[in-house]
Amino acid sequence: MRRSYALLAALLLTTPAFAADTAATDQTLAKAPSGTYALEKTHASITFNVMHMGFARYTARFNDFDASYTLDPATPENSKLTVTIRPASLDANNEKLTAHTNNSDFFNVEKYPTITFTSTRIERTGDTTGKIHGEMTMLGVTKPVVLDATFNGGGMHPHFKTYAMGFSAVTTIKRSEFGMNYGIPMVGDDVHAAIEVEFLKQ
Repeated sequence: MRRSYALLAALLLTTPAFAADTAATDQTLAKAPSGTYALEKTHASITFNVMHMGFARYTARFNDFDASYTLDPATPENSKLTVTIRPASLDANNEKLTAHTNNSDFFNVEKYPTITFTSTRIERTGDTTGKIHGEMTMLGVTKPVVLDATFNGGGMHPHFKTYAMGFSAVTTIKRSEFGMNYGIPMVGDDVHAAIEVEFLKQ
């Protein structure tokens, strides 16, 4: 039975239909077309976690955000990134907790409907890695934030028929620096964020 499943899997993986849906990516950033890239929202995520009472890191995500990336492949340090997050879209997988995050204890979404990040410079740390330095504004407070980013690869997208590129990034901020002090230290001050994005050439 196991051999039958293995044979079926092998046949599926080598069929032309499957191959046509598989993108060939390249991690050479210099080969990517220059210009503006828009976020492919159906394959993007921003999740974050905070320590809860010293027991575990509670994880939530934002469901509504957008980003734009302007690439200079010859000099990637000159590239630009802008991100807008709508904190009212936060999903904590808990209806009561999600509602609480909307009020003035946390994101105060009526007064501050967006969180923004705008890059100020990009520092290359390797062939596919870099630090994206920028300014993040949350709750009306603007502070420097650094994203540790990895270029996963680029190539022609098999569905959208345009050049696509993907990145992963992580960062840690102290929410108290933005005036979000509720629950500290029972709810952690350090917020660890993980970002996965795909961009499409415009």
